Amino acid sequence: MLPLDTNIRQAYANGQDDEQKFIQNLSLFLCCFLKEHSQLIEKRQDLNELLHESLHYLVMISEVEETEIFKICLEYWNALAADLYRESPFTASTSLPLLGQPKTETPQRRALYNPVLSKVRLIMVGRMAKPEEVLVVENEQGEVVREFMKDTDAINMYKNMRETLVYLTHLDYTDTERIMTNKLYGQVNGTEWSWKNLNTLCWAIGSISGAMHEEDEKRFLVIVIKDLLGLCEQKRGKDNKAIIAANIMYVVGQYPRFLRAHWRFLKTVVNKLFEFMHETHDGVQDMACDTFIKIAQKCRKYFVQVQVGEIMPFIEDILNQISTIICDLQPQQVHTFYEAVGYMISAQADAVAQERLIEKYMQLPNQAWDGVINQATKNVEVLKDEDAVKQLGNILKTNVRACKALGHPFVVQLGRIYLDMLNVYKVLSENISAAIALNGEQVTKQPLIRAMRTVKKETLKLISGWVGRSNDPQMVCDNFIPPLLDAVLIDYQRNVPAAREPEVLSTMATIVNKLEVVTRGACDWTALLLVDCGRCDVADRLAFQSNITNEIPQIFDALFECTLGMINKDFEEFPEHRTNFFLLLQAVNSHCFPAFLVISPLQFKLVLDSIIWAFKHTMRNVADIGLQILYQLLQNVKQDETAAQSFYQTYYTDVLQHMFSVVTDTSHTAGLTMHATILAYLFTLAESGAIVSPLDPTNASQSNVDFVQQYVANLLKAAFPHLSDPQIKITVQGMFNLDQDITQFKEHLRDFLVQIKEFAGEDMTDLYLEEREGALLTAQQEKRRMQLMVPGIINPHDMPEEMQD
Repeated sequence: MLPLDTNIRQAYANGQDDEQKFIQNLSLFLCCFLKEHSQLIEKRQDLNELLHESLHYLVMISEVEETEIFKICLEYWNALAADLYRESPFTASTSLPLLGQPKTETPQRRALYNPVLSKVRLIMVGRMAKPEEVLVVENEQGEVVREFMKDTDAINMYKNMRETLVYLTHLDYTDTERIMTNKLYGQVNGTEWSWKNLNTLCWAIGSISGAMHEEDEKRFLVIVIKDLLGLCEQKRGKDNKAIIAANIMYVVGQYPRFLRAHWRFLKTVVNKLFEFMHETHDGVQDMACDTFIKIAQKCRKYFVQVQVGEIMPFIEDILNQISTIICDLQPQQVHTFYEAVGYMISAQADAVAQERLIEKYMQLPNQAWDGVINQATKNVEVLKDEDAVKQLGNILKTNVRACKALGHPFVVQLGRIYLDMLNVYKVLSENISAAIALNGEQVTKQPLIRAMRTVKKETLKLISGWVGRSNDPQMVCDNFIPPLLDAVLIDYQRNVPAAREPEVLSTMATIVNKLEVVTRGACDWTALLLVDCGRCDVADRLAFQSNITNEIPQIFDALFECTLGMINKDFEEFPEHRTNFFLLLQAVNSHCFPAFLVISPLQFKLVLDSIIWAFKHTMRNVADIGLQILYQLLQNVKQDETAAQSFYQTYYTDVLQHMFSVVTDTSHTAGLTMHATILAYLFTLAESGAIVSPLDPTNASQSNVDFVQQYVANLLKAAFPHLSDPQIKITVQGMFNLDQDITQFKEHLRDFLVQIKEFAGEDMTDLYLEEREGALLTAQQEKRRMQLMVPGIINPHDMPEEMQD
C-alpha cells in the first residue's frame, strides 16, 4: 500500500486530487477499523506488529496540513486516550507515590500504546487550536491583529484537542511535561522561535490545567512563567511583545489553583497585567482586562488578606494606583476592571473595612459624577450636551459592573448617587419627550437622544441589579421604591412606544419578585396566598399582603394597557417589551395575587386576555411563561371561594376553549406537558365539585361535569368534523378518567393529536419534541457528570465554586 517510511504529510501536499482522496479514505478506514476492532487485535500477539504499523500510518496522517483529515484522526485519538484512561482513572489516593513505595505498574494496554501516544502528544502540542480567550492573532498577511469574529470551528477543534491532551497527560504526565519543556527551551534559545510555535505551545500548556498532580504542576508552571516573562523582556518589537503578552495572559489565566497557592507569583502576574493594560497594541488591553477579571473571581480573598511579607492587603495598593492603572484603557475595559476589583472587595468579611474600601474604590467615578451633577445644578442645559450625557452613561455602566460584583454591600455607593440619578432620569425623560414632540419619533435615532436613553437604561439596570442582590427587602421597600416609581412610571406611560424602555418592565418584575417576602402581621404570606388557614378572609389577607402589593394598582395603571397596546398587534414588534411584560405579569400573579381581586372586572378581563394571548404566542419563551401564569392563576383563584365561583362562571369555558385551540395548533406541540397539566386541572375542578355555581345558567339542573363533557365534545366536533362521535366520546371520557395522572393524561392527549395529524397527513415527530429535548438534556448532564470526574477536562473557569480547590 504505502511504505512505512513514506512522508505522508509531504505526499499529501504534493499529491493530485486522487492521491489526496486516497489518504483521506485511508484515515477514515483506519480510524473506523481500529475504533471497532482494536481490542480484538490486541489479544492476538501475532497481530501486534500490524497494529503498530496501522497506528504509525495514522500518526503520519495526523501530521497532514488539512483540517478535515486531522479532525478524523483527532476523533480516534480522543476515543483511544479516553478509553485507556477509564481503565485506570486518576484518584487522589494515587496522585503521589509515598517515599519507599514502588511506582504503580502501568496497565498492559496502556504500555502497548505508550510509544504511539508519545508521538500523538507531540502532534497535539504542535498543532493546538486557538482557545476562545485568545484575542491577539496572526492574520493571513502575517500581521498581528485583534480578533473580532469568533471562529466557531476553531473553538470546537480546541475543545476536542484540549480534552484529548488532558487524557494523554493523565496517561503519562512526565512525557507531556518533557515535550512541553523541550519546546519551551527551543523558544527561549531561539532554535524554534516563531509566533506559530509559541502560540500552539502556550495554548497546549494552558489546556492541561488541572491534569497534573499539584506538586508537578507547581514545578512545571514556575519554569513556564519565568521563561515566558524572560522571553517578553528578551524580544524586541511591538508585534513580538503582543504575541508573548497574549500567551502569558492565557497561560496564567488557566491556572487559578497554582496562583491561589503561590502569592508571590499571583502578585507578579497581576502587576504584569497592569503593565499590559498600558500596551496599546490591538487586543492586548482587552486580554489583560479579561484575564484580570478571571483571576479576581477565582482568587478574590487573597487580595484582601495581608500576605506573608506584606504590610497591607494588595487591594490597598490597587486602589492607591487605580487612576494610573486605568489611564490608557477604553471605557468598556474600565468597566471590566472595576467589576474585577469589585469581586476582590466582595471577599472582605469585615463590613466596616469593606465599606471603607468601596468608598475608596468608587472615588474616581464619583468625582466625575459630582462634576457633571454640579454643573447641571447650576445650568440644567448641561444635560443636553452629548459629551456630558455620554460621560454619565459611562459612569453608570461602571456602577452597574461594580454592583454586579459587590451585591448588597453596594448600597453605600447607591445611596450616595440614588436621588441625583433619579433626578437626571426625570430631566432626560423630559428632554426626550420634548425632542419627540418637536421633531417626531425619528429623533430617537439621533446620537444625543440615544445617549440619553443609555443613561435611562443603565439607571434601571443598576437599580434592578442591586434590588435583585439585596438582602434587606424592608429597607428597599421603604427607601428606594417610592422615589423610583415616581420617576419612571408616568414617564413610561406618557412616552411614545419607541421611547419606552423595556428595562422599566423588567425592573418592576425584579422588585415584585424580591419584595414579596416583606410582610406585616403574624400570618405567613405564602400560606395566606396558597392555603386557606381558616382564620383569614379576603379582607384579612389584603391587610397582611406584601408592601409592594399596595403599589401594584399604580404600576398597572402606568404600564399595563400602554404596553399591551404595543405588543398585541402582532407577534414580532417590541420583543424585549413583550418578554418583560409577561415576566412582570408572572411576578404579580405569583406574589401579589390579591391585587387582582381589587381591580375592576374590565381590567381583570384585560389581564386574562393578555395571558391567553401569551400562551398562544409564536415565541416559545413567551408561550411557556403564559402557560405558567395561567396555571398559577387557576391555583390562586381556587383559594378564594367568592372570587373563584365568579371566575368559573365568567371565564371557565373561555379558558377551556382557548386551551384546546392551542393544544391542537401544530406550532405549540413543545408545550404538551404543560397543556396536559392545565387541562387535567380544569377537568379536576369540575369533577371534584370545586365549581359550585352552574356553568350553564340556562340549564341549572345539569351537572357541571356533564356540561363540560358536552361542551368539549361540541368543540372537538366543530373543529374536527372528520372524527366520529364514538372517537370524540372516548377522547373526552378518557380525559376525565385520567385527570389525576398527568403522565397518562398526556399520552391520551397525544393519541388524540396523532389521530388528527394522521387524517391531515402531517408529520407527527413534533409531538415527541419534549421527550427528545429531555433525552438531550439528560445526555448533557451525564456527560458533564463524567467530565467532572476527570481532573482537567472542565475548564478551570467553568468549574463549580465548591470544586475549585
